Amino acid sequence: MNTGLDGRVALVTGGGRGIGAGIARALAAEGAAVAVNDLHLERADEVVSEIIAAGGRAVAAIADVTDLEAVRTMVAEVETTLGPIEGLVNNAGIPEGFKLQQFRDMPVEDWDKFIQLNLFGVINCIHAVVDGMCDRGWGRILIISSDAGRIGDNMGISLYGAGKAAALGFSRHLATEIIGHGVTVNCLSLGRMAASPDDLRHPQRPTTRLGRPEDVAGAVCYLASDAAEWITGQTLPVNGGRTAN
Repeated sequence: MNTGLDGRVALVTGGGRGIGAGIARALAAEGAAVAVNDLHLERADEVVSEIIAAGGRAVAAIADVTDLEAVRTMVAEVETTLGPIEGLVNNAGIPEGFKLQQFRDMPVEDWDKFIQLNLFGVINCIHAVVDGMCDRGWGRILIISSDAGRIGDNMGISLYGAGKAAALGFSRHLATEIIGHGVTVNCLSLGRMAASPDDLRHPQRPTTRLGRPEDVAGAVCYLASDAAEWITGQTLPVNGGRTAN
């Protein structure tokens, strides 16, 4: 499949490790120039170095996505270096120091971090790039969400799920607002991901394993491509069939 990503510019938030790093590497392998966002320069630089060593183009883009002014500055710097951002992958979503905690046990002061990152972090990044995409008549906005935003679970992720669910709702409204401008807005709802390559097996999953960054990256590359022009306002489950029944 010709993805049409060759020469495009993509920004991946939370791209310095895990799923975000896998997405950044995959987009670069398809020919996109990738801005790797992270809070920590050393993490972003490591992914950037891997992409460049493989023959791709990439830059580090350090900013806290919950800070709108910092996001605007980051976007301006990326566009000066690589060109206009045509693809945005909102992947940042796990606050520093995240831990499983039942809502009744969670301190009130911890509520805000989940909503700020998983909702306002997404809104800030989209706000910084969507006008340019619409003006140019092409763009792909993707939100890496979670089954936690669609399905109840008692494992201690209620505020995380609330932020993810809010972003899903926002994406559907935004998609309808900008239909006709050549810009699509879609979400990926992820199932449980493996913490490491040695943690893949999971006999209770339909596929008998947990997810890998490569599983997500392949779906992202498709939704970011020309081939997905007719798909917008949708949420694609990438969860090993967890919700098949």
